[in-house]
Amino acid sequence: MTEAPKRIDAPNRIALAHPDGLNRCPWPGHDPAYLAYHDAEWGTPEFDSRALFEKLVLDGFQAGLSWIAILRKRENFRAAFDGFDPLKIAAYDAAKVESLMQDAGIVRNRAKITGAIASSRLYLDIEAKQGFANYLWDFVDGRMTVNRFRCMEQVPAQTPASEKMARDLKARGFTFCGPTIVYAFMQAVGMVNDHLVDCHRHEACQALYKQTGRR
Repeated sequence: MTEAPKRIDAPNRIALAHPDGLNRCPWPGHDPAYLAYHDAEWGTPEFDSRALFEKLVLDGFQAGLSWIAILRKRENFRAAFDGFDPLKIAAYDAAKVESLMQDAGIVRNRAKITGAIASSRLYLDIEAKQGFANYLWDFVDGRMTVNRFRCMEQVPAQTPASEKMARDLKARGFTFCGPTIVYAFMQAVGMVNDHLVDCHRHEACQALYKQTGRR
């Protein structure tokens, strides 16, 4: 999987025991930033439209890169993109694009920057009509898919649901949103629970979803 956070250099493909006594998915290794992301964010069900927009945009910037590279620049991205406020981003002009192209704290890729601006305008339209969170969660019928994988080889790179979401996003004008990137997004925001079954976050994320009272 791309670029869900999956470390190809991980020493094992099964859940790893850590000194704190907890088992975790192998992809964060022992990187403190990655471990914090794994334990506090990845797989946690997210229903806030703005938060989902930010993650989708950042996943677009991740295309061709590793997620840890984006994670380490995330605060720089938030500062550069006005806290991922879609209204502000939608108003960016050519001068702002050039300013972003000079910002060494982010990924300086013109196509990705202009894609983020276009995405903000698409977001505003979807949010006004049906709610961006509702739009995205409808692709999984509003339900978290709970997988029970024991090793990373069992985790797919994409699924029919991610293919369907990617097609629709592309048809609307979103960019850098192929089915593999979209599946990584779905994993990260809890539409799919792909924490390995022996990872301490597997049951925790499932419990968080149940607390939402969603279907």
